[in-house]
Amino acid sequence: MSDLVLYAKDADVAVITINNPPVNALSPGVPEGIARFVEQAAADEEVRAIVILGGGRTFIAGADIREFGKITSGEKPWDANHLNGIIIGIENCRKPVVMAIHGTALGGGLEVAMGGHYRVAAADAQVGQPEVKLGIIPGAGGTQRLPRLAGVSKAAEMCAFGEPISARAAFDLGIVDRLISGDLLVGALAFAREVAGQLPPPKVRERDGKLAGDHSSDLDKLRSACAKRARGQRAPLAAIEAIEAATRLPFEQGLTIESELFRECLYSDQSKAMIHAFFGERTVAKIPGIGKDVQPRPIARAAIVGAGTMGGGIAMVYANAGIPVLLKEASAEALDKGLATIRRNYQTSVDKGRLKQDFVDAALGRITPVLDFDRFAEADIVVEAVFENLELKKQVFRELDKVAQPLAVLATNTSTLDIDAIAGATSRPESVIGHHFFSPANVMRLLEIVRGKATSPEVIATSMELARRLKKVGVLAGNCRGFIGNRMFHQYVQEAVFLAEDGNSPQAVDKALYEWGMAMGPLAVIDLAGLDVGWRIRQEFKYLEETGVRHAEAHDRLAEQGYYGQKTRAGWYLYDEKRQPSGLNPAAAEVVAALGLPQRLVSPEEMVERCIYALVNEGARILEEGIAIRSVDIDIVYLNGYGFPVWRGGPMHYADTVGLPKVLERVRVFGWEPAPLLAKLAAEGSRFASL
Repeated sequence: MSDLVLYAKDADVAVITINNPPVNALSPGVPEGIARFVEQAAADEEVRAIVILGGGRTFIAGADIREFGKITSGEKPWDANHLNGIIIGIENCRKPVVMAIHGTALGGGLEVAMGGHYRVAAADAQVGQPEVKLGIIPGAGGTQRLPRLAGVSKAAEMCAFGEPISARAAFDLGIVDRLISGDLLVGALAFAREVAGQLPPPKVRERDGKLAGDHSSDLDKLRSACAKRARGQRAPLAAIEAIEAATRLPFEQGLTIESELFRECLYSDQSKAMIHAFFGERTVAKIPGIGKDVQPRPIARAAIVGAGTMGGGIAMVYANAGIPVLLKEASAEALDKGLATIRRNYQTSVDKGRLKQDFVDAALGRITPVLDFDRFAEADIVVEAVFENLELKKQVFRELDKVAQPLAVLATNTSTLDIDAIAGATSRPESVIGHHFFSPANVMRLLEIVRGKATSPEVIATSMELARRLKKVGVLAGNCRGFIGNRMFHQYVQEAVFLAEDGNSPQAVDKALYEWGMAMGPLAVIDLAGLDVGWRIRQEFKYLEETGVRHAEAHDRLAEQGYYGQKTRAGWYLYDEKRQPSGLNPAAAEVVAALGLPQRLVSPEEMVERCIYALVNEGARILEEGIAIRSVDIDIVYLNGYGFPVWRGGPMHYADTVGLPKVLERVRVFGWEPAPLLAKLAAEGSRFASL
């Protein structure tokens, strides 16, 4: 305990330092250490006040998430009531307790801070209650104390959306009592001595002034906002419910309501799914066989071939990360068009307040337009982002092989094509790797990193580290048509088209999947991506003739007629000049009727099962083939690249939640060939997560 929390005295002020690096999480022993030393200081007649601060880079970044994760294995999880008791003990101290905040005070960290009588903060600190991002709510008094400091509406917003606020905003709201410039401890000690004589010290739980009045209208508006921003999630609404309790009940009864709602959320499938996703993003960065002895290549400069939608977005990603980038196009006209799009995208971000103008100016200054390969030898990585055509990409890589420096990473942004075939066009296949960005590249978090049979461990390690620098979630995939994401997505989309071909309206199919939690319905997604994309891929590979199985024929017939989706203002739906849907495309109904297939209307539940279980069945094949290392890798791909609801945890986690025997049963009812791994795990009563 003494190692996790340290005690010292500065004359008449006790200094309690949390020493649990790297983020001073509230791991077992930390809250108890704080309580012990508060009691020690309270009993010391020489001590007039107490300062509690974090050692290292932060105050307390929150609870130890591993404690929440214990519920999935049947262990006893983190006890919010225990922490609540400790916080009340701090608040009951008869000597002033000053919480000195730097870095972050998040979740349980802010709850501990609000148990102090005063809070001071470094100017660059942040505070927040981000528990909803794990499917839970504050459970140690956060929903009861925060509205007493910040006001009901702001507290509800902070707890429902989970976004942190700056120290300045916290000061303006009343969460923080003073901003400290210079040395935080020196400033905190001075503040502690100022308030040492003000006895009894003020307790946050007794401040009811900001609770007065009718807050129902503001809370109802926030509930409506949650229905849009956090569609389908329980925790944001539970957080608002707990804060509403603070406005109508005494503090102790409010704590009881908070505790009940906290436990409801903690033991829910939603929380388990979101905690799974939290740990999953950390797990996917660990590649078996590539340890710390494999050193990534340094990446100081980049070059990109192609300034279209993807190339321009990728250039922004590198520039935003502080990496200078050459951006090449074949003609001045195409280059100017690409740069104009980049500038327009940046301006949109500035107009919406997402980026500051000085950041944008610096980023634009890092993008150098070029029309040839003359300076490509300067680049440590080259990303090819030309049209999705294998022969074209091979030609580009032949050129890159001639001009790139010997240790340059050669990356292709292909979404479906054979990495080994592309690498074979060079004399250095060990340096070739897939970097599949998702559109828009400057927004989407996923980077699917695809290794070929010759890709070196060093290049894989470089790519994984680079993903982190680019603020992407990098997931390693094996080489096959479509890799992880698009190979599975093909089955998902195909099943949605089959449903439409069988007589179910596109709106009904899309509504079923949207209401289940997907960001968009599958047929709307096809229109957004372009019906021509899948059609051209099928034409190039000619695999339909090889398999002879049913395929999404209506999709291809629409594309053949020039209905590509939003880009042509007609696909499954019609679109106005702003690309907003304006009804069904009559041609889609004509195409379906011309197929002459037996018509069968199905329930929304079956629509969901057919589309989602198509993902799961193909995901099982991908796991068995080693295309994905772990089932969680598939989940992270779908959560970050395909609009899968985070509160369902990803397709493989969701299947585990439903139960693999039930999934297998439905797969057989639908007449599909079950993936051998799915059948095996279901027979064993096992789960994908056990692999």
